Amino acid sequence: MNGIVIVDKPQDWTSQDVTARLRRVFNTRRIGHGGTLDPMATGVLPVFVGRATRGVEFFEHAEKTYEAVLRLGMTTDTEDITGTVLSRAQALPTPEELERILPLFRGEILQVPPMYSALKVDGRKLCDLARQGKEVERKPRPVTIHELTLLGYENGDARLRVRCSKGTYIRTLCKDIGQKLGCGGCMAALRRVQAGEYTIDEAVPLAALLETNRPEEYLRGVDTMFRQYEPVKLTANQEKRCRNGNSFTLPIPDGAYRAYSQSGEFLMLAQVENGVMSTIKSFFEV
Repeated sequence: MNGIVIVDKPQDWTSQDVTARLRRVFNTRRIGHGGTLDPMATGVLPVFVGRATRGVEFFEHAEKTYEAVLRLGMTTDTEDITGTVLSRAQALPTPEELERILPLFRGEILQVPPMYSALKVDGRKLCDLARQGKEVERKPRPVTIHELTLLGYENGDARLRVRCSKGTYIRTLCKDIGQKLGCGGCMAALRRVQAGEYTIDEAVPLAALLETNRPEEYLRGVDTMFRQYEPVKLTANQEKRCRNGNSFTLPIPDGAYRAYSQSGEFLMLAQVENGVMSTIKSFFEV
């Protein structure tokens, strides 16, 4: 079986837990996921099965959209409510005060990765060092917040919608917003509602996948992750050159395309430059 299944990851499962169980469901070792979610997070987790795993590298750079709960007035060592509480504040900001500082966190910003993360320093995961009570210096990294919207506010809990670039830590964003307000803050909940081209409306609850006898019915073609590109149907000769890894003339505008065979098989993500089509990545069966 080959394709992509959009999983609605439940809370308290790691992304690796999900792929490990789905290896058995789809009876294959060729499986991977696009965009790790923390155990406390839920929502869109694309899982790539079989030859579709060749598409994982393209998904790493996809934008993600989250709905998060920022709990103001509390800080923890993990930057979310699963950690040890470090401080509490009695005075909480008003919704208007929160709204006023949100523009400071839109666009390109710098984030210091949290110690409780899978990033490695000198070959060791930060989270492993943190569990040993160690803290190491982390350099700020640029990330882009394309959208940051306040959806609701009640008793110090702010519901936020965040659309961001690869590498953004929503936990750290919550901590930094709380710090800017002077009361502290941490992440109380997180749900990914979109990853790349895939939305939560397309996601399948993990329980449904674990119970089904026909998991292939939930697979979608790997070409669905490239829906933003125009499709092109190749001639028989062009298809032959494609399968041999050769470029060929195709008088269409420059850009990226989804290339298909005459029978409708998705062959490759392709690039056209100066009327010549070449392979970015092939997805046909060899």
